[in-house]
Amino acid sequence: MEKCRAIPQGYLTVGEVAKKMDVTVRTLQHYDKEGLLSPSALSDGGRRLYTDKDIVKLHQILSLKHLGFSLNDIRDRLIPLDDPADVAQILSEQAATIRNKIANLTESLSEIEALKTEVLEMQTVDFKKYADIIVNLEMKNDFYWLIKHFDGETLDHIRSRFDKESGIAFLQKFLHLQDEAIRLQNAGVPVESPEGLQFAKAYWDMILEFTNGDATMLPKLMQIGESDEFNQELKQMQAKANAFIEPALGAYFSNSGINPFQEETT
Repeated sequence: MEKCRAIPQGYLTVGEVAKKMDVTVRTLQHYDKEGLLSPSALSDGGRRLYTDKDIVKLHQILSLKHLGFSLNDIRDRLIPLDDPADVAQILSEQAATIRNKIANLTESLSEIEALKTEVLEMQTVDFKKYADIIVNLEMKNDFYWLIKHFDGETLDHIRSRFDKESGIAFLQKFLHLQDEAIRLQNAGVPVESPEGLQFAKAYWDMILEFTNGDATMLPKLMQIGESDEFNQELKQMQAKANAFIEPALGAYFSNSGINPFQEETT
């Protein structure tokens, strides 16, 4: 690197470059440290001096950074390239990255709006419930809004029983059994039939998995299941499912001698 006693004509100080290109002096120092843009010369006093060629390179760096490229990508993957096809490939990869970020941000925005609605309807500040709602939104649980109806004891029970992975698995099981109930109802399968009783057992096992055998939770779940917040489509689907689930459970309890509201004993 050239050293100059004074600032020659055609050279700019770091402060002048920063002002001209609307960046900070610290940014230029960082680019130098990262090996992206080093000054063409230093004055005897150690001041960085830049040429028009350096400013052109800085413009390239800032333009690529505007497109979302990291400094490492600009230094290691882009600037060394000399084949247009390679540059186009890097740009395609960056476009895919940005599309993915947009999709994630769009999803986050939707979750924020949904959470805002729940916060206003709850009319109380409860960050534990907020966190549970967010987790259920991440799980794509369409019933996330039921969270606000659970009391603290029930939510503590749910948190202790399920993590995110097992919660997703349980939700999928619930939705599958709901669809199966509608299928059996539409097919006219008798609830007392082996197929009907087998379904009822699977449904009851799912409830026991959720409650861990705590019969005191059943009235709470039944009350929440009657919420007026179900939209018309969900109400119709739930009514179809319940038309088979309720008598099937009744037949299963009668056939097995089970009292659902009695605590399980070990």
